[in-house]
Amino acid sequence: MLAARPLPGRFTVTAGVLLVALLAALFFISARKSPAFDETGDISAGLSYIQFGEVRANLQHPPLLKELAGLSLWLGGYRLPDTPELREALTAGREREIGSQFLAANGPDRALFLARLPFLLLTVLLGALIFLWGRQLLGEAAALAALAIYALDPIILGHGHLATMDVGLAAFVVLFFFTLWNYLEQPTPLRMALCGVTLGLMLCAKFSAIFLLPVAMLLMRRAGWLAWAVMAAVASVMVQAAYLSPGGLFLYVSGLQRVNLDHNPDYLVFLGGEFAHNFPAYFPVAYLLKEPLAAIALVGLGCVAVRGTARIILLGAPVLVFAAHIIFADDLGVRYLIPALPFLQLLGGAAFVWLFRSGIPGRVAATTLGVWLAFAAWGVAPDHLSYFNEAAALTKDAACLGRDGGSACGPRWLDDSNVDWGQSLLQVREWAAQNAPGQRLHLAYFGSFPPTAYGLNAEPYEPGTQTPAVGLYLVSAHYVARAPRASWISRAQPSQVIGHAMYVYRVALR
Repeated sequence: MLAARPLPGRFTVTAGVLLVALLAALFFISARKSPAFDETGDISAGLSYIQFGEVRANLQHPPLLKELAGLSLWLGGYRLPDTPELREALTAGREREIGSQFLAANGPDRALFLARLPFLLLTVLLGALIFLWGRQLLGEAAALAALAIYALDPIILGHGHLATMDVGLAAFVVLFFFTLWNYLEQPTPLRMALCGVTLGLMLCAKFSAIFLLPVAMLLMRRAGWLAWAVMAAVASVMVQAAYLSPGGLFLYVSGLQRVNLDHNPDYLVFLGGEFAHNFPAYFPVAYLLKEPLAAIALVGLGCVAVRGTARIILLGAPVLVFAAHIIFADDLGVRYLIPALPFLQLLGGAAFVWLFRSGIPGRVAATTLGVWLAFAAWGVAPDHLSYFNEAAALTKDAACLGRDGGSACGPRWLDDSNVDWGQSLLQVREWAAQNAPGQRLHLAYFGSFPPTAYGLNAEPYEPGTQTPAVGLYLVSAHYVARAPRASWISRAQPSQVIGHAMYVYRVALR
């Protein structure tokens, strides 16, 4: 007679409930958000890879995550027009244009949902990995706390539903370190090969994954050269498979040399009211303003609570991510730091349990921080991409404080994907139907998807310094952030803010 399998423990059951709740939240947020700036290009590139069997478009990023979006669309019956003009446009770097046309022509709702579906599942997979690896590193209670911090993180909720690469990269990073940790605990040929597979997946997710290799090398310093050789060989096969070509390694190196080549070298980035080509403090400041203060506090305590090898990896990986992006990356958004967040959230989970077990004052502090995290996620919903914590308001204007933290002061600190990435068109359409039916809108939109695809009666508007003619003006938070101090936008007060991303100005007779 077969022995009965033990029932899952309460921590495992609670983790499962949290993951289901996270998936439901991501579905809800996705249904409220239009295509973000980078989604259109990633979607068309990925579908072209699967449909045509070759990697030609968007070579400045590896293909794996785009292929997942493309495969989902292909299985759903979607196809790009197979014309020489389209293939030429893909090679010429016009994938955003093609993606916008594709989504608009096929109706954005179902096509966008299918393209995003693999990324929603990857976001949930990452949560599961945080719990599974966390209980090996820190114990079940700390792992569950880390999962809760992850599931309530506005950065994760804001980007985890998008068909872009940052959360997907984080998922494959943690998957690699999870398999590597288990190999080091019990070295077997199968686990060695699995490390090679997950290493290849990580490297094919985004080129910035290579910056985490020193942490892996540090962990494997006693494993020997044979283990590294096997992993590298298996990873190279994965790279070639991802590129759909025996020349995949050449394409990988060629793509690595193209990183940021499509960025304007004369572009000035924005931080705290100032413009420059680069701010050394950009990514630390972005993290300190965009991550909930309760999560940051738990990370600080976690640095004390965690000891041994776990501390090396949980601190080493984020330090390398921050350092690499400070040195090499363009200052375009906190999203570049997402691969560091799971490691920091594991630190936070350890700190939460440490506090909770340290007596009544610690329990009160832990409970307060937990409620604060939940309030941060709820208060800005479903506009998590635009979230800023309370420090953003307290350092600029305390009047900005609200249930959404300091999000109202966000454009005073950062621009681009930190405040608006083109994701609010559905909310704009809903607002226009209720507040300006039949009225012509002047829309300063920061995005790659045509507003007309949602039926918006909008005239494109380029923000200037002079007050425009009488009318209703909707201006992206990105342009509000970058508005010159002498411009009319800097002087005017918006009558409303739609989705924390689109500022409404009613210009009347002067």
